[in-house]
Amino acid sequence: MAEVKASLICGVIAAFLSSAVLAFVEDLDDTFKDTRVNDVWLVDFYAPWCGYCKKLEPVWHEVGMELKSSGSPVRVGKMDATAYSGMASEFGVRGYPTIKLLKGDLAYNYKGPRTKDDIVEFANRVSGPAVRALPSKQMFEHMMKRHDVLFVYIGGESPLREKYNDVASELIVYTYFFSGSEEVLPESLTLPELPAVVVFKDGGYFTYDEYEDGSLSSWVNKERFQGYLQIDGFTLYELGETGKLVAIAVIDEKDPTEESGRLKSLIQRVAKEYREHFNRLPVWPWMGATTLTTLIMGEVTVPSVIILNTSNEQYFLPSEPIETMEQLVQFISSVLNGSAQAYGGDGIIQRIKRVAFDARSTIMSVFRSSPLLGCFLFGLPLGVISLMCYGICTAESDDGADDMDALKREGLTDEEEEEEEERQRAAELEGPEEGENEEEDVGEKDPEEKKTD
Repeated sequence: MAEVKASLICGVIAAFLSSAVLAFVEDLDDTFKDTRVNDVWLVDFYAPWCGYCKKLEPVWHEVGMELKSSGSPVRVGKMDATAYSGMASEFGVRGYPTIKLLKGDLAYNYKGPRTKDDIVEFANRVSGPAVRALPSKQMFEHMMKRHDVLFVYIGGESPLREKYNDVASELIVYTYFFSGSEEVLPESLTLPELPAVVVFKDGGYFTYDEYEDGSLSSWVNKERFQGYLQIDGFTLYELGETGKLVAIAVIDEKDPTEESGRLKSLIQRVAKEYREHFNRLPVWPWMGATTLTTLIMGEVTVPSVIILNTSNEQYFLPSEPIETMEQLVQFISSVLNGSAQAYGGDGIIQRIKRVAFDARSTIMSVFRSSPLLGCFLFGLPLGVISLMCYGICTAESDDGADDMDALKREGLTDEEEEEEEERQRAAELEGPEEGENEEEDVGEKDPEEKKTD
């Protein structure tokens, strides 16, 4: 009896916790368009059959709990984009899952890793002001500890400040933007002129120069990455928007070796010591071999180094294993001066291959997540087409014999056709006569057989 009570209590507690979790994520319908205006929403547009959507679902509930418990003004919801396809189209949903933060008339796409911490940080960053103020030196130091990359506008009102605000509104989905006076900076840091835009990262700082760096937007888009970091498929997609070269150390994360550690150390040294020399290489990341295999549609030696041109999807591989810093510098120099052999690209043939590879990957993903659904989606059309082809190939026509006779007659002249008809009539007349003669013969033989008996 005690065990039954305990199980009932556990069931009630589980049901309560489940309902509490669901309360943090609201199911949205077609009335959402009219009711969302006064709130900030973080919405997951999903499809019930999507494997990636099912994988995101528990993470999404954790995001809802985190934002609710922290007192964030952001409301979390989810919408079945297949059931409300018109609503999803209005928000520009073209794939699943799609995460958007809706603030007033603005919609911000989330393109980062689908983890709770990353999504929550995105919601808190975008839901606030595009440019946050640094009122004191203590706040500046606090922000330096919290962020690996920190953009700060130093100075008063100016045309540069207006450009900075516009860039912040555009790129707030990727990083934070701050502003303050010269007093908030450390005493050891002195800027040559004000106003200025400064980025703090990799243990140092770099100042924006309009004449050398071009537009402020492109400079921020390039500098928002650390000089050396671990990346995944999402970060690599963001790097593609910079249109720059990216040097990548390919290692096996599950089975790290001494050679992998040595290669990572070489990449890190070159990233720090050759930053100004190799200014076309904005970042020096390292990533797992699985992600890179998906990118280039082939196998890569692990550990290895690959340089990716994000502007045209070309990539470069070293002709021999990288063992020394000199070999790494020489390989990078050969890529920059155009002497290294390029692979891949964005030509028509490569695009067709990538489309075929993506289609194959999508089909395999559907079968892995839901084999029965995959069989239904792809097996049913193939079965119908097979039955149609079989019916067409094995069908017999009742008029086949008549058609053959007609074809034969078409090849005859008028006289030959008359002779053919006379022969047919003669054959029809001879048939009955022969039958009658046979019956008479049988009748004549009967008396003789009787005499013999």
